[in-house]
Amino acid sequence: MNTNDFFQTLDKMFTEGIAPEKIDAFLCESLTKASEEKDYGAYVTIGNEMIGFYRSISQYDKCFQISEDTLMLMEELQLDGTEHFGTTLLNVATGYRAAGRLNESLSYYARALQLYEQLLPPGDYRFAGLYNNISILLEQLNDNEKAAIFLERALDIIDKIPEGASEQASTRTNLALVKMKLGNMEEAEALLQDALKRYEALTGETTDAHYSAALAGLAEVYFKKEEYEKSLSFYEKAAKEVKLHFGENESYQLLLQNAELVRSHVE
Repeated sequence: MNTNDFFQTLDKMFTEGIAPEKIDAFLCESLTKASEEKDYGAYVTIGNEMIGFYRSISQYDKCFQISEDTLMLMEELQLDGTEHFGTTLLNVATGYRAAGRLNESLSYYARALQLYEQLLPPGDYRFAGLYNNISILLEQLNDNEKAAIFLERALDIIDKIPEGASEQASTRTNLALVKMKLGNMEEAEALLQDALKRYEALTGETTDAHYSAALAGLAEVYFKKEEYEKSLSFYEKAAKEVKLHFGENESYQLLLQNAELVRSHVE
């Protein structure tokens, strides 16, 4: 089975906005073809794509089923000691996290981390993605101290990547938001100011879609510090950025509500 053709067709379907049901049918047909041809490499590749697809459309039962099938096949093929198996575990863990099955998600992330530590050199970029995902889960489990530790580990790796400016900024923003939950406002402010500088240096303009998260984070810091005029300014900037990239969505409306709340303190 030609996986290049598979990916070209799949990418085209996503680009053209084909209905999810038709994409689902194409994925299932491709999986069946790979099975019939006993092309197990293609089966695993398609299985991983299906895990992500079902997660993205919130069809979690299908996500769990293909996760189990893919992992079982890889174990039968004795691939459970490979980097690819670790990546599949990460993919599965993220599916369980999205479905709210957090303890099961943590178990899969732990297995992926153990395998990465056995196979990858320290500081490998793939650790950064895993650390980021684990930190999101830990935050959902209200273990913010450990979430901050994993984000700091991710940042240490990302900061060594020459072309990683955008990811360096977004990771600082994520870490700042966790620091806020821990009550470390000064650290959060410093991280967010650093993130904004990196975003602005990236293109010369404030056009990064994630820029608004840093702006909103600073707005919250200044609100908690009772610096209301600064807070209002940053909420308004954040709302403008969200509208630019995503229109007047729920996040935009929430930022406007926050700005109004702050304005009442200014006036």
